[in-house]
Amino acid sequence: MLGFIGLGIMGRPMAKNLLNAGVKIMVTDHNKKTAGEMSALGAEVGSNAQIGRSCGIIILMLPNGSVSRSVLFGDDGLAGYLQKGTLVCDMSSVAPNESMICSEGLKNAGCSFIDAPVSGSESGAVAGTLAIMCGGEEKDFQTMKPYFDIMGSSSTLVGPVGSGSTTKLCNQMIVNNTIAIVSEAFVFASKSGADPAKVFQAIRGGLAGSAVLDQKVPMMLERNFKPGGTLTIIKKDITNCLSSAHAADVPVPYTAQLYEIIQALLVHGHAGDDHSGIVQYFESLADTEVRPK
Repeated sequence: MLGFIGLGIMGRPMAKNLLNAGVKIMVTDHNKKTAGEMSALGAEVGSNAQIGRSCGIIILMLPNGSVSRSVLFGDDGLAGYLQKGTLVCDMSSVAPNESMICSEGLKNAGCSFIDAPVSGSESGAVAGTLAIMCGGEEKDFQTMKPYFDIMGSSSTLVGPVGSGSTTKLCNQMIVNNTIAIVSEAFVFASKSGADPAKVFQAIRGGLAGSAVLDQKVPMMLERNFKPGGTLTIIKKDITNCLSSAHAADVPVPYTAQLYEIIQALLVHGHAGDDHSGIVQYFESLADTEVRPK
């Protein structure tokens, strides 16, 4: 049986896809209503202790590294109940050093660890098309591969433990800095009198075209900032980008500026918005909105 801990925006559809593929899973979450919904779909519901004793593979999908460490090593933590040889796969978005800490702690208990954060937002989790970035040993990656193939359209072993988390941070730097410059450009287009919807159609087939452009500009035009991942979560990821880059003596000036943009949006009440909502920062500077003419 496979254990699954964390049934939030991403974890719930990922666990559902495993169930729909015939995988027997035992779940737990602090939200008992969500756990009950999973039970109705055929999952077993158990405590951390029950999952530790019953499951040889356990997936974590939690808000941050601090929560992952607490679930594993805190009071009544999972590590105290694990069978020797258990494989723990943390699919949460955490800092690389946090993955390494978890790996070392589990090694002392005779267990294995792989970090495997994802990209694709809620829609990708629902569709089972996530991109999964992994750090760990080849044998552990191969053990997880059948489950990764259910939850995602691609999975790549990048290197040792921590490499998956590093890759996810690179992904977040690229995606969110791209959203920021797309926002800046479309605010400029809109206030200059061009129809941003037509600007989008004009440039999307050229070198400026990207998945970010195709997914996020329509949301900006529709004023649809319903989150696939909230700006609060993005702030956590960008904070990890900065701390991890600085620990490696790597200057990241664009990402540092991005952090301040996100912080300003949170101060002005946009914490629950999708990261397409970054456009609102640039709109406030230019006193305009990006809307079709």
